[in-house]
Amino acid sequence: MFQDRNIGCVECGQEFVFSADDQQYHSERGYSDPKRCPSCRAARRAQGGGGGGGYGGGGGGGFRSDRPMFTTTCAQCGQEAQVPFQPRGDRPVYCNSCFSQQRQSRSW
Repeated sequence: MFQDRNIGCVECGQEFVFSADDQQYHSERGYSDPKRCPSCRAARRAQGGGGGGGYGGGGGGGFRSDRPMFTTTCAQCGQEAQVPFQPRGDRPVYCNSCFSQQRQSRSW
């Protein structure tokens, strides 16, 4: 069973309560624990740096801005690319531009 917990905000340092109900909600949906207090989350969303409930808000590429990014080299153009997963080396990884070109050429 879930119990209320105090968590320190990574943005402002203030503690906030991560309620048992919120923990259950996060758990049911596979979300990680919040890192920011409600005030800092709201401010981040207002600035366009947070997503409203998942992917697609704020940052480029359609991914949450708090998702860890990894630097690699694009297999097509050779430029540096930021990707939201750890490249394993067994498959090619593309920058956003080359990935879009790959998707367009494979349109069904």
